[in-house]
Amino acid sequence: MTGASGFVGGAVCRALAAQGVTTYAFGRRPSTPEAHVGGALYRSWDLTRGPVPDAPRVDAVVHCAGSATDWGPARMIFAANLTGTRNALAAFPDARFVHVSTASVYDPFRPSVMAREDEAPVSRYMNAYGASKAAAERLALDRGAIVLRPHAVYGPGDTTLLPRVLSAVRGPLLPAVGTGRQRISLTSVGNLVQACLLAAAGPVASGVFNIADAAPVVIDDAFREILRERRIEARPVYIPAAVARPLAAAAEGAFLLARRPEPPRITRYAISHLAVERTLDIEAARTALGFDPHATTFAGAAGW
Repeated sequence: MTGASGFVGGAVCRALAAQGVTTYAFGRRPSTPEAHVGGALYRSWDLTRGPVPDAPRVDAVVHCAGSATDWGPARMIFAANLTGTRNALAAFPDARFVHVSTASVYDPFRPSVMAREDEAPVSRYMNAYGASKAAAERLALDRGAIVLRPHAVYGPGDTTLLPRVLSAVRGPLLPAVGTGRQRISLTSVGNLVQACLLAAAGPVASGVFNIADAAPVVIDDAFREILRERRIEARPVYIPAAVARPLAAAAEGAFLLARRPEPPRITRYAISHLAVERTLDIEAARTALGFDPHATTFAGAAGW
């Protein structure tokens, strides 16, 4: 298990421990002799520096490690996502390899309408994140790996989706982009964990699979459910994408000139995932992996 100290990796470790599976957990955070993650013995490993020394013999690797940021120096993002994947593959050359990728490998410049797996990778990307994840996919597939493509992962321990939504609230309003009626595929961490376990131990040894909740949702409905569960008295208001894109481009340029490490509140990448339809066809995962996802829900989000 790589990326074991992260949101998805930690959830996979806990699920494996619950099934009594012997698990080796690797992450960037410093380790101590008694450190455990979800019942798995934890070891510190920076994948960007090379294969782990004395790698254990394992049946399968679930590779969750990498950078999920859509803002920052390209060399650092490629080091985490491409070099890290190369080193993970080198460390475990004989194991089944499950590579957790992203739906950001689909074309960011046009809507994804029930996108199928053969529609990516593409020849152009908006930032280093999409490009690096596409390059890592190619590397993993050359080794005969299983590639999973979730979109907008959420759930207990979420460090990206829910915090971004909540940080955008301004008094009684949640500013958003688009019309609010665009459909989007979301992926609960529980559904992604299910897919990882099926890929690691199922009959299919290679291939690419979209992973998402049972059906797409309307983004306005998702925003309102999040706010309701968190008991936040606010309502979404929508800025047309045609207005937001040039504002985001100007903000990005200003932040780059000022060399600010944090992203602007709105980026063209974020707009590309929220202002147009981003839905995934998950039939291949249902059929080949036996994937049986539950519907999107934010029930209990007050405690996340």
